[in-house]
Amino acid sequence: MLSGILLQLFYGLLGSWTAYIISILYVEYRTRKEREKVDFRNHVIQWFEVLDGLLGKHWRNVGLAFNCTFLLFGSVIQLIACASNIYYINDNLDKRTWTYIFGACCATTVFIPSFHNYRIWSFLGLLMTTYTAWYLTIASLLHGQVEGVQHTGPTKLVLYFTGATNILYTFGGHAVTVEIMHAMWKPQRFKAIYLIATLYVMTLTLPSAAAVYWAFGDMLLNHSNAFSLLPRTTFRDMAFITFGFACTPLYFVWEKAIGMHECKSLCKRAAARLPVVIPIWFLAIIFPFFGPINSTVGSLLVSFTVYIIPALAHIFTFRSATARENAVDQPPKYFGRWVGTFTINAFIVVWVLIVGFGFGGWASMVNFIDQIDTFGLFTKCYQCPPPSVAVSPPSHGLNTTAAAPLHQPSNHTRRH
Repeated sequence: MLSGILLQLFYGLLGSWTAYIISILYVEYRTRKEREKVDFRNHVIQWFEVLDGLLGKHWRNVGLAFNCTFLLFGSVIQLIACASNIYYINDNLDKRTWTYIFGACCATTVFIPSFHNYRIWSFLGLLMTTYTAWYLTIASLLHGQVEGVQHTGPTKLVLYFTGATNILYTFGGHAVTVEIMHAMWKPQRFKAIYLIATLYVMTLTLPSAAAVYWAFGDMLLNHSNAFSLLPRTTFRDMAFITFGFACTPLYFVWEKAIGMHECKSLCKRAAARLPVVIPIWFLAIIFPFFGPINSTVGSLLVSFTVYIIPALAHIFTFRSATARENAVDQPPKYFGRWVGTFTINAFIVVWVLIVGFGFGGWASMVNFIDQIDTFGLFTKCYQCPPPSVAVSPPSHGLNTTAAAPLHQPSNHTRRH
């Protein structure tokens, strides 16, 4: 418990710092281009373009590869999570069938032009995320501890670093930072807003994670979706997860690749975006392992996309005295000016490379391969209760006297 809380605080600070670094690089790039009379009215600036403009095509190619792969699997994770949540609302269909259905629904995001048009959806997403986190907290406390609950924590290094990498991913979801800043009327304000947002996220993640772990303990090791442990109620069925944020930047990259990004016809752009949705849909059906994919993506992709590459890019962009003197955004005194900023960046690169990518990558791949060996690919209903086990009827409120949650059979039992 203590380790989990400290890692959330630590990676929350690291995530806020690298979002700050990305915002500095974005403002630097945009200012330089606007001095050259470049017009961005019909163009959305993206992270790989910032790297290209500041450091050249090699940085652009590396950033583009990592960012696109991360956003692709980020969309896959969101689609799996949506299908899983809907399954626990209505289990008349299995998770794979719900993935088919929800994938078709998510394909409608091709009609959303840019992040400017997400304002109402982001507000609704914020409300529902807040509701979901506090539902998990309150419902777990009211449910109480299950009989014989155990809190052994990570008994192996694989489990410890898998959990740590999930937290790394949680506070490293700002691969769409540049697109969000570009949608803001005053991008310079993003730095302060992101820090406030991170502090707010702490009020959601810390209470919910602590309460659910207190109530169910080691059962969470075999339940990637915590909703499966709580009794079915109207409150639980109101959970909601969004898809479009992770997918939209991929649309932009694809549009630029085929020369459709500045097309004013919404229908033509929507048709051009469909090839992006199909592989996301397909991968969600092949690998429905929500938790293991989280940690694998976090260690192999988020570590570079969100932490290592931005920190290194800032160091190389301002490595010369001339670049530092002419920088649009000068580092403040309380960070130690340029020396302090470069020191923090170097620490992040070393830490994330060793702990996040090294140990986290090893643990995540071991866990991911184990899930494939246990369940196989294209599994119909990942971590679903056996058909022979009766499920409690739905109720209309937080049922504190419901039967104990279903225990998931061990990996050894499932193999046979």
